[in-house]
Amino acid sequence: MKIYLYILVMAVTTYLIRALPLTLFKKPIQNRFLKSFLHYVPAACLAAMTFPAILSATENWISGAIGLAVAVLLALCKKSLIVVAVASCAAVFLTEFIIH
Repeated sequence: MKIYLYILVMAVTTYLIRALPLTLFKKPIQNRFLKSFLHYVPAACLAAMTFPAILSATENWISGAIGLAVAVLLALCKKSLIVVAVASCAAVFLTEFIIH
């Protein structure tokens, strides 16, 4: 029975996080700094959530770091998402193969 209470609390929390800004801010945001800040929030949150997982997802953190470096390098060269993902996975696979 406790699980239903947990689900209800999480549903209300999730709803409030999404509904409060809609009800509190009726006018468009005019402040350039705030608009710029809000523009980068999703990318910053995604990076904060995925960066630790990148380094700890493999058996050795070195292979994760090499995969990250390959991904960043290819992304800076403006390669497509598929190319970046496949190349970084290949780099991790090869590094793990060489280490073991």
